[in-house]
Amino acid sequence: MNTDETRERSGAGESTTVLPETAAQLVELERLQQALTEAEERARNHWEQYLRSVADLENVRKRAQRDIEAANRYGLEKFAAELLPVWDSLELAVQSSEKADTRSLIQGQKATLQLLAKALEKIGVVAINPVGEPFDPTRHEAMLAQESATAEPNSVLQVVQPGYELNGRLLRPARVIVSKGAG
Repeated sequence: MNTDETRERSGAGESTTVLPETAAQLVELERLQQALTEAEERARNHWEQYLRSVADLENVRKRAQRDIEAANRYGLEKFAAELLPVWDSLELAVQSSEKADTRSLIQGQKATLQLLAKALEKIGVVAINPVGEPFDPTRHEAMLAQESATAEPNSVLQVVQPGYELNGRLLRPARVIVSKGAG
């Protein structure tokens, strides 16, 4: 008999049994089919996860867009609410300007200015007052250069108009007079 083949003989005829190599191939085929089924299931699960992720991402994008639109629409609400007392104070000053004396008008203006300063402070506006600091062209605008025997060259001698920042971002540079060396 051939070593690659085992044959059984029975009374009615010959029957061939499965060869050991063929049995191994069948086992391997069955294992591969099982692996394919598992891989297809994993692929289906991954596809479903992908679709859910895409849908979630689209929902996040839409929500963020709605939030941005709402912030743009209502972002000034806090600022407007802070300015209303200033408005009221100015309106009262105008109404009483004919009856009031100079001293009370000045007091009213000072009170209104304090209300405005408080409102700006609450929303994060900070005045830039760089007297004595080195000149910084990113935060200051030089209006004039003036000789000074006491100040360091290229430092701020005087603020002509204050500058302002909002949460660390420049709104308006401070307009300043800068020292230059005596010469």
